[in-house]
Amino acid sequence: MVLLYGLLVVVMIVGVIGAVVPSLPGVILILAAILIWGAVNGFAGLGIPLLVTIGVLAVNTGVELLATYLGAKQAGASAWGQIGAIVGLLLGVFGLLPALPIGGPLLGLLIGPLLGAIIGEYLYRRDLKLAIRAGFGIIIGTLIGSLIQGLLAAVALAVFLLTTWPQVMG
Repeated sequence: MVLLYGLLVVVMIVGVIGAVVPSLPGVILILAAILIWGAVNGFAGLGIPLLVTIGVLAVNTGVELLATYLGAKQAGASAWGQIGAIVGLLLGVFGLLPALPIGGPLLGLLIGPLLGAIIGEYLYRRDLKLAIRAGFGIIIGTLIGSLIQGLLAAVALAVFLLTTWPQVMG
């Protein structure tokens, strides 16, 4: 039982990391681990962790969209810049995967959205200075949103640990 608990906590920690890193699954891993623990233990005492995790899952979706939007709006970015950032993210992660299997996707995760946003914004406005500003605004908004998502995921993990640890150790 303790071994399963430890394994599920590791899965949840990966979920917290995934809440921050866009290409990894996040809070859904935490929810899956809680559901597995509940299936094994009859869901005793899991009401609060389940509600908190489902709430975090819902809030994280809104945070991601809102943070990116506010970052783009603050920097004066258009929809072209936002679309460019998404395309850049996908090309950066998957495009550098074959070229640099170790570190390539992470490098693409950092550089791809920035370059994509700049290119998208430049294609729309033909002003490089504004395109660079918009690209950085989108990236800063996305990073702030990711940090908030990570903190919320850590709260979901902490609630699970606080409510289940006494059962496991007692």
